[in-house]
Amino acid sequence: MLPARERLIIALDVDTLKEAEILVSRLQDHVGVFKVGMQLFNSEGPEVVRRIHRLGGKVFLDLKLHDIPNTVGQAAAVLTRHRVFMYNVHIAGGAEMMKKAVEKTVKEAGEAGLPRPLVIGVTVLTSINREILNNEIGIKTGVEEQVVKWAKLARESGLNGVVASPMEIGAIREACGRDFVIVTPGVRPAWAAVNDQKRVMTPREAVEAGASYLVVGRPITGAADPVDAARRIVDEMEEGMKC
Repeated sequence: MLPARERLIIALDVDTLKEAEILVSRLQDHVGVFKVGMQLFNSEGPEVVRRIHRLGGKVFLDLKLHDIPNTVGQAAAVLTRHRVFMYNVHIAGGAEMMKKAVEKTVKEAGEAGLPRPLVIGVTVLTSINREILNNEIGIKTGVEEQVVKWAKLARESGLNGVVASPMEIGAIREACGRDFVIVTPGVRPAWAAVNDQKRVMTPREAVEAGASYLVVGRPITGAADPVDAARRIVDEMEEGMKC
């Protein structure tokens, strides 16, 4: 089992390379992975991935690929060349799209002698509740039912795991097994604000439920002392791992 620190992913929800470098420099000895999302990647491009690597960090590239299979496959090959630790695709893009992403990732990693990134599927965003899922998106099931359905499709398509809220961890574990990776946003320690996420748990609760990795942003990056905040969350995770 990975130690708690290695299972903590920090969301670098900032605009500039300078801001990202400051956070990575301060936190890289206290966390496992840094998540680069659309905000930072669209601002600074692939250079941010290279800079994080130079500082000794691992990267979860959170671009949520969702397009026709060939386009996603070609993008997956590029992300593999960037040596990211993990990247994600939208499960809603379908099995063929996911299989193409995995195929191109495996091929590129093998031919270039690079480590193979984890390919993770996005289920239902943590900002989505049943009302939104049913009335705005048009999917007439409950959130948990849809998450499990998509998680099983992701596993069958060769993905390593999924992104899902803490509330669905138990159901995914039961459906997809112990080795399936579950990356969990929507994690907020009791001392932090919930903000715009609707399905949340504390770090201890999420680890107890079976999360593989926890994604935390504002409670750490927005803290007066980000290192202390990260340590407190790792301590909470360690408590959950004892259960």
